[in-house]
Amino acid sequence: MRKGLVAILLLFGQSAFAVDWQVAPGASIAAAVRLAKSGDTVRVLRGYHEEHLVIDKPLRLIGVDRPTLSGTGRGDVIRIKSRDVTIEGLIIRDSGTDLTAQNAGIYVEPGSDRVIIRNNVLVYNLFGIWIEKLKGPEVTGNLITGKRDLASAQRGNGIQLYNTTGARIIDNRISFARDGIYVDVSHHAVFRGNSMHHLRYGTHYMNSNDNLWEDNESYLNRGGLALMEVRRQVVRNNVAWGNSDHGIMLRTIQDSVIENNVVAANNRGFFIYDAEYNVINGNQVIGNHVGAHVWAGSIHNDVDGNDFIQNREQVRYVAARDEVWGNKQGNYWSNYAGWDADGDGVGDIPYEANDVVDRLTWEHPLVKLLLNSPAVHSLRLIARQFPLLRNTSIVDKHPRMQPHKSNWSEWLGKQSH
Repeated sequence: MRKGLVAILLLFGQSAFAVDWQVAPGASIAAAVRLAKSGDTVRVLRGYHEEHLVIDKPLRLIGVDRPTLSGTGRGDVIRIKSRDVTIEGLIIRDSGTDLTAQNAGIYVEPGSDRVIIRNNVLVYNLFGIWIEKLKGPEVTGNLITGKRDLASAQRGNGIQLYNTTGARIIDNRISFARDGIYVDVSHHAVFRGNSMHHLRYGTHYMNSNDNLWEDNESYLNRGGLALMEVRRQVVRNNVAWGNSDHGIMLRTIQDSVIENNVVAANNRGFFIYDAEYNVINGNQVIGNHVGAHVWAGSIHNDVDGNDFIQNREQVRYVAARDEVWGNKQGNYWSNYAGWDADGDGVGDIPYEANDVVDRLTWEHPLVKLLLNSPAVHSLRLIARQFPLLRNTSIVDKHPRMQPHKSNWSEWLGKQSH
């Protein structure tokens, strides 16, 4: 028996003679992996190991009481070249820093279908997990932090998905990488319950269709969620707050549903660019510098049932003609200056986002001190009577008099965190 293989236990499971290989502290994990057969389990006891593992057969690599695998600053710590591999319960750290080679804590090569990476701690790696050209990967419950002493552009991403199908990326916590989750040409995936902070983008999402993004939190990044050149996304029940550029970016996106999200205390809550035929419904847009920045032909979207509350500028709109929102139930606008004479909960005059008062506040920020004054309310009403004073605008013909959701005030406090 080679050094480091302390105990062998025969297990009878799906395979006829599955073997449990147990590796003691200071022993060779690589030796156990070489001796193991398809379907075996290699259990690594608590300890510190300097290893560069290559797993080229279906097996389970399981840490007992969180052993540490260090790549000592070179190459990949673990490289997977087989289907049906599970990595669980390990501290995996200290990959190399070669962006061209895509050094990673765990690098999963093309064809390694159904890989499971679960409940690991990946720290001080260039890329946390790199997954390319495979089906059915599962990445669940991992803590991932990057090489925070490097500049953002020199870091890799926390989780990188390229050309995958059916991924499940669930309950991971990611920080101090370049982008938390980078997704390119990857379809039919589920991203749920992930938390991402202190990154360039919490998630950077390109050329990927038919995915579900729900119950995630992106905060204190440059951008929260960036969806670019995608179709048929469902983006719901997420929170994006405190991001210095945007909460949720919708750029060149069609046929998608963006619903029941909270975007609070960002520079721009929503950045909507070249977006068409989407449903944007039930979102809370609260305390951002700009609630929604809308331009580049973003038309034919069903934007309804949202709450726009105490954003410094509710909408910054750049287009040649008006765009109508709120066709069915209407949106709530906290700066709406109209009235509800019949008491049906809907304003009697339309809300216009880009009126003369908004234009004045862009050009002269001190005017914001007077936004709630009677003089400013009068100016809004007068401007509606003189079309020459009017800019093209987002127009809501059924503005609500009260917010759709009652818990909006709790998000205002995020600005001070």
